[in-house]
Amino acid sequence: MARKKRTTRRRSSKKRRKSRRRHSRFPWTKILLSLLVVLLAYVAFLDFQVYRQFEGKRWSLPARVYARPLELYAGLHLTPAQFASELRALGYRSVRVARKAGEVSRNGKRFQLISRPFVFWDGQEPSQSVRVTFSSTHLKSLQDDRNGSAMALARLDPLEIGSIHTARQEDRILLRLDDIPDILVEALIAVEDRNFYTHHGVSPPAIARALWVNLSSGRVVQGGSTLTQQLVKNFFLSNQRSLWRKFNEAIMSLLLESRYEKDEILQAYLNEIYLAQDGQRAIHGFGLGSRFFFQRPPQELSTAQIALLVGMVKGPSYYDPRRHPDRARERRNLVLRIMHEQGIIDRAQYQKSRTEKLGLVKPAVGTSKSFPAFLDMVRRQLRRDYNESDLVTEGLRIFTTLDPQLQWALQKSLDQQIRPVLKKQPQLQGAGLVTHSANGEVLALAGGREAGFAGFNRALDARRHVGSLIKPAVYLTALERSGRYNLASLIDDSPLEYEQSGQLWNPNNYDRKFHGQVMLYQALADSYNVATARLGLDLGVNAVIQTLRRLSVDQPLNPYPSLFLGATDLSLLDVTHLYLNFASGGFQIPLRSIREVLDADGVPLQRYQLSVERVIDPAPAYLINRALQMVVVEGTARSLNRRFAAALGLAGKTGTSNDLRDSWFAGYDGEKLAVIWMGRDDNQPMGLSGASGAMQVWAGLFASAGVVKQQPAKPDSVEWYRVDRQSAGLADKGCKDTVQLPFIESESKPAAAPCARGRPRWLPEWLQ
Repeated sequence: MARKKRTTRRRSSKKRRKSRRRHSRFPWTKILLSLLVVLLAYVAFLDFQVYRQFEGKRWSLPARVYARPLELYAGLHLTPAQFASELRALGYRSVRVARKAGEVSRNGKRFQLISRPFVFWDGQEPSQSVRVTFSSTHLKSLQDDRNGSAMALARLDPLEIGSIHTARQEDRILLRLDDIPDILVEALIAVEDRNFYTHHGVSPPAIARALWVNLSSGRVVQGGSTLTQQLVKNFFLSNQRSLWRKFNEAIMSLLLESRYEKDEILQAYLNEIYLAQDGQRAIHGFGLGSRFFFQRPPQELSTAQIALLVGMVKGPSYYDPRRHPDRARERRNLVLRIMHEQGIIDRAQYQKSRTEKLGLVKPAVGTSKSFPAFLDMVRRQLRRDYNESDLVTEGLRIFTTLDPQLQWALQKSLDQQIRPVLKKQPQLQGAGLVTHSANGEVLALAGGREAGFAGFNRALDARRHVGSLIKPAVYLTALERSGRYNLASLIDDSPLEYEQSGQLWNPNNYDRKFHGQVMLYQALADSYNVATARLGLDLGVNAVIQTLRRLSVDQPLNPYPSLFLGATDLSLLDVTHLYLNFASGGFQIPLRSIREVLDADGVPLQRYQLSVERVIDPAPAYLINRALQMVVVEGTARSLNRRFAAALGLAGKTGTSNDLRDSWFAGYDGEKLAVIWMGRDDNQPMGLSGASGAMQVWAGLFASAGVVKQQPAKPDSVEWYRVDRQSAGLADKGCKDTVQLPFIESESKPAAAPCARGRPRWLPEWLQ
């Protein structure tokens, strides 16, 4: 009985021990299973992240902004030097014989080039082989280089002048794998990941090899990351160094490889890799990197340039060729040696490439650093002319009106006029705005004397006293009352005292003299203040203000007689709006800096309609234009006659504010209007009048850009007559000192001059 009890107790004890062992193992099993579930869930989460980001919009793309394309045709005003400068800016490669897109050869005034294909707003422009011959000032002939036949027109790819960035400030040009040269892909794989096409995202041999090398050298000299891991790190993860990040990197690399083909991963890597920093803009991908450093697409790079870009992948800042050229050259040559050892290039290519210069372009060429003031206007007019909801679309392509030749000429002329004065006036500044008279396109814009400075935009935001620039509005108001005034009407330029609100106003002329009775056009041409004030008082301040409002001046205007002489603050943009009414022949034309905006699919965005309105009747518009031409013929701008032929019909007006604080000139030819300002930001005197300062900048600009003869159409109601300068009466051949002026035929004209012999005025001139 006792034995049976002992046996029962042993069995019970054994069961309890087994039960305790089972209970002691169960928590570990549960924990391991829980960890496995968590791990699988986390991997599933990472897999979802990889799929969501890689399958959707992979990159945040900025809007790309382009200048106008250069359109070549026989007769175009363009010098060989200007053509060569634009080709350099576009990154065309100078060779002995052009054989592929982006190459050009030059022999004096003859160019042979192969243009790049480009997709414009109106369709695809194919690559063309072109032969261009110049005279000293014009394009003489345009031919198809393949058969010598004449070409009517050839259009080059436009200069990219900047980009409007996303919040991340990343910039890239997306390329397909087919757009990347094979030699670049082979070099990248040879240097960064030779087993790319055989591993599954992570390469244990590479990790082991890197670990051994690092341990042997006592420091980190080699990494074991595959291209896939590098892509994951750049695309999905932060730059924080930790074991947890390396774990995520390895898992996500395996997941990425399991979901996507090798070529898809490689294409993403080529577009994602970080290569440089341009101010706040991060340069990503080989597409933009090749343009940033060499101003040409990857397909046009030399072997040495490809090796330099591939070498920079290891450390973009450390091997920056602009800051560390010797270091970059050494790295490039190492890549070239690897390419030779791997059979990518032969020995001759290796020897030739390792002796080449780095071949970098200046960092400002073709970037937003060159044209920040113009890009500022582009941003503002995007908001004015397009729906805000459309502008958040990524990858927009913005085709603007900027003419690089005019822009460079404006910047050069500003610099040439300001630089010699800087010793005496170190704070002297300048700005300029050039527009097309017929359509309001902004062709060039400088916001300050330093072209690439992205600070205060004086062209758009600085408001200064305009001085005599406002006077044409006074004279137009008079000429629109053709029953009372014409260009020969006599105006009194004698001392004037005018009392208003207890204040005595007695204006003076710039030359401190009075000139008695002067013809209306003379008062404007010579910018006589007193004569203008008398005319304005006769017309009334409110009448002049109404004219200014009609001519697009929206700024507050003081209703006092001093307004007639420019006692108001306007921006250079405001003055351009005002004078565009004169240059266009009487039309109010909205300024525009944008021709077309395409979305990422190449579809044009719908924009708001801009209206063109006639605000000056044809006859008064014709007369005020003649008066502004006389400013150049014999008035305050007559020194322009030393640089330009009188037959060109240039028109304009000088402007000088009190104490020589502001120097202005607004002038136009038959095609374009330019307004120039010079002064100091602190509004202190700087010693230059409109004629000695701003007008000289204008003259340098137009001498470089070329002048188009102005030939305004004469309205039927206008006839020309010869007028005696002494009496302001109608003259004939008996009068010696005369001037020819237009008159509105239906209204009263001056009586015959005392010197006239009384011959009928309707006889042909040759009979008089």
